[in-house]
Amino acid sequence: MTQPLLPDVRRPANGGPKAAARNRAALIVAAREIYAAQGLDAPLSAIARRAGVGQGVLYRHFPDRDALATAVLEENVRQIEQAAAAEDMSFADILGVLTWHLKESAAFLGLLHMRGSVDHSEALAHALALSDRVERALRERLPDGHRLGAANDLMLAVAMVSGAAGGPEREARERRAMAAWRLLGVEVGTVRPFDA
Repeated sequence: MTQPLLPDVRRPANGGPKAAARNRAALIVAAREIYAAQGLDAPLSAIARRAGVGQGVLYRHFPDRDALATAVLEENVRQIEQAAAAEDMSFADILGVLTWHLKESAAFLGLLHMRGSVDHSEALAHALALSDRVERALRERLPDGHRLGAANDLMLAVAMVSGAAGGPEREARERRAMAAWRLLGVEVGTVRPFDA
């Protein structure tokens, strides 16, 4: 039996490395959004759908759930480091960027609470390294004489605010985080992501 001829349909051109970089960035943004709404156990299929890619593309970039969560955390920390490196950002502005990440990312909240854990797994070691990077970025821009200048006060305050920022709704997380900063007597700029 002869197969009917199918119309000559061309597959879209492969975007190459540019498409791969775009897809990876879209997956990280989608993961941050899905994690904020559904937590770290959200289905990976929902993340792929939100990013507008297939699950195969997701797994090509992130072989497992941990790799994707780590990429989201890396992006959060990178944005805080970039904000701290920007000359036109005040310390209050940098705290606004940090607070935005606390509002948007359940994974980031967890990262800032891992210091007290006694488990020394590879994931914990990586999380502690990320937490150290956040502290270094903040401490480099901490004004002399700031109320959070004592040895452990800075990250203790961040942990306290991140603890207050838990919960399922973004707006409530932001309100609670800002109330916690206010109770600590710390000025915070506009809560927003950092755009380089």
